Amino acid sequence: MISLKDKTVIITGGGTGIGRGIALAFGQQGANVVVSGRRSAPLEETVTEIRRQGGRALAFQGDVAHEEDVQRLVKGTVEQYDGVDILVNNAGIGGHGFIHEHDIALWDQIMAINLRGPFLMARAVLPLMRKQYSGHIINISSEGGIEHYPGSGAYGVAKHALNALSEFIQRENQSHNIRVDAICPGMVVSEMTEATRGLNHDHCLSPEDIAELVIWLVTRRQNIKIGRPILIQTMLNPWES
Repeated sequence: MISLKDKTVIITGGGTGIGRGIALAFGQQGANVVVSGRRSAPLEETVTEIRRQGGRALAFQGDVAHEEDVQRLVKGTVEQYDGVDILVNNAGIGGHGFIHEHDIALWDQIMAINLRGPFLMARAVLPLMRKQYSGHIINISSEGGIEHYPGSGAYGVAKHALNALSEFIQRENQSHNIRVDAICPGMVVSEMTEATRGLNHDHCLSPEDIAELVIWLVTRRQNIKIGRPILIQTMLNPWES
């Protein structure tokens, strides 16, 4: 089992929900935690909580869809902690619509954050990881990236593409001892979903469930590759009371 003490991890969308849960879990493991997101207040709350628990953390406000923000985030992380060991691409937004009537601006925004963002982040950290001959990238995808739900629109398409991106990155970089995993959660109760009508919170996943899986993945022996997108669900239908 690999120790995460003093390892440096970047978590996008780290201010709330799944990202916050993952950030807190890494902080408890002794990692250097860097969280990013578009809103500064939730990021600072996450950093404050990690530090309250005795951990080390920094926040960088920015949008993963913007290359200059990504470069600033990675550059700042390297300047503070001398490298990047783990990247968790978690930032994402929801949005639905049937393809024949999908709002074009919403489509572009979802693709920019949910797909372009992970591409830009991976593109920025991979040269560092290849040089140090180690690294781990975790892409937080979705059950909607495995199934095909009519009306899921750009969200579903982006998550399917994110799974494919994960496999391409893995195959292109495994000779450099870099691992890539895509996690596909079912319904998670978070800031983005908690107000959804008809959702039974007791039948849903929590951010902590995803965080535990992430920690398990990144602490496996270096030559262990888990494989295809990992589906994590509850055994109860979240839409049944």
